[in-house]
Order: sequence, then C-alpha cells, then structure tokens
Amino acid sequence: MITKIAWRNIWFKPLNTLLSIILLTASVAIITLLILLQEQFEKKFNSNIDGIDLVLGAKGSPLQLILSSVYQVDAPTGNINYIEAKKWMDNPFVETAIPLAFGDNYRGFRIVGTTPDYLDKYGADIKEGKVFTENFEVVVGSAIAEKMQLKIGDTFFGSHGDSEEGEVHKNHAYKVVGIASKTDKIVDNLILCTIPSVWAMHDHEHTEGEAHDHDAHDHHDDEAVTEDVHNHDEHMHDEDNAAHDHNHDAVASADNHDDHDHEAEDTHISEEGKEITAVLLKMKNKMAIFSWQRIIPMNTKMQAASPGLEISRLFSLFGIGLQALQYLAYGIMLISGISIFIALYNTLKERKYEFALLRVNGASRFQLLALVLIESLLLCITGFLFGTIVGRVALVLISGSSEEEFKMSFNPFEFVWEKEGYLFLLTIFVGILAAVIPAVKAYSLNISKTLANA
Repeated sequence: MITKIAWRNIWFKPLNTLLSIILLTASVAIITLLILLQEQFEKKFNSNIDGIDLVLGAKGSPLQLILSSVYQVDAPTGNINYIEAKKWMDNPFVETAIPLAFGDNYRGFRIVGTTPDYLDKYGADIKEGKVFTENFEVVVGSAIAEKMQLKIGDTFFGSHGDSEEGEVHKNHAYKVVGIASKTDKIVDNLILCTIPSVWAMHDHEHTEGEAHDHDAHDHHDDEAVTEDVHNHDEHMHDEDNAAHDHNHDAVASADNHDDHDHEAEDTHISEEGKEITAVLLKMKNKMAIFSWQRIIPMNTKMQAASPGLEISRLFSLFGIGLQALQYLAYGIMLISGISIFIALYNTLKERKYEFALLRVNGASRFQLLALVLIESLLLCITGFLFGTIVGRVALVLISGSSEEEFKMSFNPFEFVWEKEGYLFLLTIFVGILAAVIPAVKAYSLNISKTLANA
C-alpha cells in the first residue's frame, strides 16, 4: 500500500521526477559502460598475451611491436632476418617460439604466415578441414569464415599491406583448407598460412619488378639477397630461365594442386636472406625474460619486448582517462542526489496536510518515514535500471565501431556482478541520504498543529 502511494507521489511533479531520473540514468550509464569496457578490454588483452613472455622484432616502439604482433592492431616496426632470429628461437632458454610473417590482407583481415603452433597457442582447433601444410593453403578464423561466408575449397586473392584498398596479388590464389573453432581471441580474426607462402608471394612480386627494370635490380643488389634461391640464379644473369619457369609453376600450383613435383619444390623455399615480422617467445625461466630485453638490443638489430610490461603501461595510461570519466559520473550522481533531496524537501510543505490525514487514518510515524524513503528509493532504482540499459546500448555502438576498426568486439550481456553490485548499493545509498532529512521531518510532523492551521 505504501509503495503504491509512493509511486503515485513521485509523479505528482513529473518534471522534477524526470530530471532526477535523467541525472541518475546518465551517471549510472557512464559508470556501467566504463566498468564493462575496462573489464572486457583487460580480459581480452590478457587472454591474448597468456603464454607469451617476449616478442622478438625489429627495433622501434616496444608497444607498437606488441600491438602489431600480438593484437594485430598496428603497423609492424619492421622486419627481421629469419636466420638471425632462428638462432634465438633455437636457444636452450626458449620453451616455444612461434614466428610470424605479415604482408597481406583479405578484405581488411590480416593474412599471417606462421606455424600450426599458433593455433595451439590460442586453443583453436580445426573445426572443419585440416591444418595448412602446403604453400597458399590457409586456415581461416571463425569470425572471418562467418562474416565472409568462406568454406573449405574456396579460393581468394590477397591485397598488399593492411589496407583493403591495397594492390591485389593475382599471381597466387589462397585456398581455404581449414576453418578454426571459435576462441574469442585474436586468432578468430586472422587468416593463417605457412611462412614460405608469404615469402613466395612477395618474391614473385619483386621478380616481376626486376623483369621490367634490370638497372633498378643492379642498384638494389643488396636487397636481392632476400629473394628465393631460384630467383638468385636470375640475379647472377644465368643464361637459362629456370627461375622464371619456377615462378610460373608456383602460380600454376596455387590453382592446380595435381602438379605434385612443383608443390614440393614450392614448399621448400630457401631460408637464406628471408625476413619475418616477429617471433612470439615463451621462456623457460624468468631470468632469461629480463636479461634478453637488455642483451638482444645491444647485440643485434632486433629488440625483445615484454607484452605484460607494455600492456601494463597501456592500461595505466587508459586508467587516467577512465578514472577522470568515473569521477565525472560520480559527480553527476551526487547532483542527482541533491536534486532528489530538493524535490522531496520542497514538497513537504505542500504535502504536510496529506501526511496529517494519513496519520488520522491510522498511519504510524514510521510509515510516514518509510513513505518518503521509498519515494527516493523508487527514483534511484528506476534511474539505475535505465542507466544499466543505456550503458549497454552504448557498449553495442562502441563494439560495432571497434570490431570494424580493430577486430575487437564487446559483449553487452556480460555482467560484472561485483562492481555493478557495488554501483547498485551506491545508488541506494544516495537515495537514502537524499531522503533522510525530508523523512525525519515527516516523522516528526505535529498532527494537531497542522490540522489546526488547515
């Protein structure tokens, strides 16, 4: 009965009520959005670096190296020599080493040359088909397969670089041989192939450029060391056309895998002079993790960056902005509490006769106290519910843009019970605090004096 009366009373002055609800909704929505973003953002970032102690790559920004190699959201710092990197990969202190080679994309999704260990590292099973073994065979992440409607046996051409608008490589077609299971990790948005596939693709492009301009080839003779050994014979101006024939067969083998001799030849591309983008390292002890970050930059043209360290720095930078927004939201909540207090206090004079009549009809002092408190709590609970909904709607909008830009989505239906529970209690506390003085005044109302002045 009291709750029903309280609900009707709060709409006695709808503008005041709406203002209080809007302020509460805004504050709760901002805080809810920040809680969900921070929780899911950290969870996704931490799950993707799990089992990676160091990332070996070209010198530059360590954070850029981590973002590009682990999270696939930035341009790489450069390439490193594969033979030099392999010496560190084979070091006794290394437990696992997963090389990565970038260069192309398919409709904005990065094509990554790597080993099947990459799938194992992220817990991605082959849901359909098989793992890649030959050049230009690819395993497609679950999100890409769903979005692009790719299936086993489909072929496609990659585009140069990370942009969808890059030059299309029509010399070799990639063939889908496997689709990975869903992991909710970065592998869901990647296309994986062998590292020699990346080498062969770009070796062919480089060789075509040489055929058009031999003078340019002579000028860049040092860079030509990175060419396939079959193309190296052409660089030395041999009279036969073996390298050209080999590249022609490589194109044919991508379209027709019946030519087993050329497939075998294409698979075993020389590693001499070849480059990769990065290596994901898991070390056997912590001492090596710390020492390699100092030793490798001092003795090589590479760097070894710690994902945990760099992501902690990134979180600390984001934390400043998130904290500022949280303070803003708490400020709005405080203003909302003041608004509720003013609304309740100002209506006391107008409602004192109502309270007196309730007392005459049998209502106790505690029921009047409860009536005012319930009115305030109803406002706060309504604002909390609307704020929770609005915060999740905002997360859906953010998720859409972040998935398009960074291939990272957020789940609006995930609840952070502990933090959101504290937020609910805080909202209730604000409601009680705002209603204390008006409720006490209603409790101490003098019935006889009020009715005598009526």
